[in-house]
Amino acid sequence: DGSLWVSIDDREMPYLRVLMDEIAGRRCFIASNVWQKRYSRENREGIGDVHEYVIVYAKDRDLFKKTRNRVSLDEKSKKIYKNLNNDPKGRWRGIPMTAQGYRPNQMYAITAPGGKVHRPPEGRCWSTTEDKFRALLDEGRIYFGKDGNSQPNVIRYLSEVEGFVPWTWWPHEEVGHTDEAKKESHALFGKAHAFDTPKPERLLHRVLEIATNPGDLVLDSFAGSGTTGAVAHKMGLRWMMVELGEHCHTHITPRMKKVIDGEDPGGITKTVNWKGGGGFRYYRLGPSLIVDDEWSNPVINSEFNAAMLAEAMCKLEGFEYAPSEDVYWIHGKSTETDFLYVTTQFMSKEMLTRLSDEVGPERSLLICCSAFRCDPGQFPNLTIKKIPKAVLKKCEWGHDDYSLEIKNLPKAPLEPEEQTEDTPAKPRRKFGKGNPVQTTLFDFMEGGPGDE
Repeated sequence: DGSLWVSIDDREMPYLRVLMDEIAGRRCFIASNVWQKRYSRENREGIGDVHEYVIVYAKDRDLFKKTRNRVSLDEKSKKIYKNLNNDPKGRWRGIPMTAQGYRPNQMYAITAPGGKVHRPPEGRCWSTTEDKFRALLDEGRIYFGKDGNSQPNVIRYLSEVEGFVPWTWWPHEEVGHTDEAKKESHALFGKAHAFDTPKPERLLHRVLEIATNPGDLVLDSFAGSGTTGAVAHKMGLRWMMVELGEHCHTHITPRMKKVIDGEDPGGITKTVNWKGGGGFRYYRLGPSLIVDDEWSNPVINSEFNAAMLAEAMCKLEGFEYAPSEDVYWIHGKSTETDFLYVTTQFMSKEMLTRLSDEVGPERSLLICCSAFRCDPGQFPNLTIKKIPKAVLKKCEWGHDDYSLEIKNLPKAPLEPEEQTEDTPAKPRRKFGKGNPVQTTLFDFMEGGPGDE
């Protein structure tokens, strides 16, 4: 039930749409939201550039519609609600009681308290049946104006309003603009170290308000100055940010520390009543375990030392990394009698025989090695896998997830489907062999990308 949101400028938006339609599938497109990033005219260009786009894709459009949130009312919208008749239920506004079209059971005469008879305007009908109108009238939910003769309006109380249905026009008054974002950046980092292209916190707040619920996980793989993480943290959401540049040290980490310590008064802090708290963990991405050699064959990366390789293989195979100081062949364990050994050596029959004897009949050992020469079936307490073949099998294209046993987030099925012998297998990408078969990102449509 997740969704993908991408901010893009006017020049690149058409190309991004085509690319995302190809990857995710046209049926997954939700909307192109227009963000008014400037509030003053741009006189330096032939036509002033005052907007950008926030494109939205989701795996299931119907599910997205059911799970997305409404946009909360701002103070300007709340001012529309007044209490003209001192109603004890509080502020309200009148909603015209007409609707487009013609429905026979919604075409009737209404007599106002002042005696004036009202009928639906031409081409329209009342928005409810006469029975429901009478019930609303008895509840005091119909307003005929100060003179008691105006066209009827249904009273809607502010306390009952859940918010607006999101639409694609995002004016700067509601979600901020680039000048606001620069001021936020200056306040956090100083003018000399401010981020070049920040986004206002109110813009990210709008995205997360629509797309998330408490406890949801937010991922920003182009973190920049950390605005997404800062807003998500203030909203009580879980978050992950990825950044390849030095911004992790110069902007993101200092910013998140200020958010946690309650020293960031800007952005949406007052809106969400943020006081500080929480924490985060910082991880440095290790080098790729598998790389291609000059003949495009997958090999173990030379940057991995023995300890790094052993720890990586433990994660891949679902073992706890727990190297023994006394037993050289224990690098990880899954139970008290099940262990893992990682080596880049060629394992001969003699070496495996000695290992099998040391492991004994009451224990089992998974050996990950570069190569071996013997029948592994003759060692009942040993399981032997080749590196990098064992790694490539775990990371093979076409799998439902690439969790590497760290944490498996199950995917809710759209429609359960029985697997039969006639069902074609998913296309899989083979390393170093031609081009992969193109599939959709979400891989749930029968006809593939663009199939209508």
